[in-house]
Amino acid sequence: MIKPVLALSLSLLTLSAAAADLQVIVKIPRLTMEAAGKIAHGAIDACRKEGIQIGVTVVDRSGDPMVFIRDTLAPKVSIEISRQKAFTAVNFNAPLSTMENRFTKPFSVGKVDGLVFSAGGLPIEAAGNIVGAVGVSGAATGEQDEACAKAGIDAIRMDLEMAGP
Repeated sequence: MIKPVLALSLSLLTLSAAAADLQVIVKIPRLTMEAAGKIAHGAIDACRKEGIQIGVTVVDRSGDPMVFIRDTLAPKVSIEISRQKAFTAVNFNAPLSTMENRFTKPFSVGKVDGLVFSAGGLPIEAAGNIVGAVGVSGAATGEQDEACAKAGIDAIRMDLEMAGP
């Protein structure tokens, strides 16, 4: 009789300890609309200084667009390409310039609709958490697109680094 009661007591203690550690919600850092707008405008401004007209999309951590801006003479196709670059960067949490040759085999993940593996997409991090991504399209090269995307993030870099958990 003592052994079953002891076993039951130990089980209840284990369950109580596990319940104390159970988290019922997850706090997820989010990029604000204002911050997304500053990133997009920072990218546009950087490209304009180089005489380049671009489209830029900033997505949240889920890959959903928050802000899109297309400069006056940027090609219409820059709308969709910038969105896909941002979507890809946030889902792989990597600069697209580091992934350009990663998926070259037929039927690989690189062939999934909506993914673009060309430079111009960068993840956005704050306090060690991915909070979104920026995608740029319209420059003559992916490297120029990426430089403008980086300039957009740099426009709020200090705020991102100071963001608390």
